[in-house]
Amino acid sequence: MESLLQKLAVDNGLVLSFAVVGAVVLCSGYISRKLTVGRVQGSAIAILLGLALAYVGGRMTGGNKGLADVTYFGGLALMGGNMLRDFAIVATAFEVQPAEARRAGWVGALALFIGTLLPFVIGVSFAYAFGYRDAVSLTTIGAGTVTYIVGPVTGSAIGASSEVITLSIAVGVFKAILVMVTTPLLAKFMRLGTPRSAMVFGGLAGTVSGVSAGLAATDRKLVPYGALVATFHTGVGCLVVPSLFFFAVRALFPAHA
Repeated sequence: MESLLQKLAVDNGLVLSFAVVGAVVLCSGYISRKLTVGRVQGSAIAILLGLALAYVGGRMTGGNKGLADVTYFGGLALMGGNMLRDFAIVATAFEVQPAEARRAGWVGALALFIGTLLPFVIGVSFAYAFGYRDAVSLTTIGAGTVTYIVGPVTGSAIGASSEVITLSIAVGVFKAILVMVTTPLLAKFMRLGTPRSAMVFGGLAGTVSGVSAGLAATDRKLVPYGALVATFHTGVGCLVVPSLFFFAVRALFPAHA
């Protein structure tokens, strides 16, 4: 019986993954309504539950893919992989109204610039405070603070060690989780209620996964606008961080370049 269930789980891994995620979302909605009286959005709770399950899966198997390392839940690796993630992001763009997107104007562009520069400066500062002095490591960790995609792209381009690249990814993932969880809690304070505000927020926050999940927990109609600008954020980071920003850091730390 056990072997039959395992075969069914392996052969229908993606279907089972959707069922598991649906069950987590259902439980999260119940917790949100009953335990927090709607004060904490169900999506934010679902994110935390997903992270907890990933931790449990990793501890059980000693793997690095979280719950996907458990045989029965191997389909989660496909569902949570780059292909379906990018497909979902691209699909959100079809809901964008061009007239609303144009309203962001120079404000959206400015938010995109600040959202790239400010996290990088913070990341470099923290890396320096923790003892890193060479320009390559400082730039790579700063790039990870921009997004967890910009970090490894930058590290590979400028010759960072695998340990530093891994650290940059970890920093970027932490930022994404922070944006996911705090966005619905701070939405009213940030006045996230219009497409323009969502685009500015997407430019400042940067991380596509964090912005998309956070806005989904706030108002799903805002997701396409925030994700649209956040996607450009990753592209801009991959262009300017390994080049202009790296040269700037190397100029500031010439003795350790």
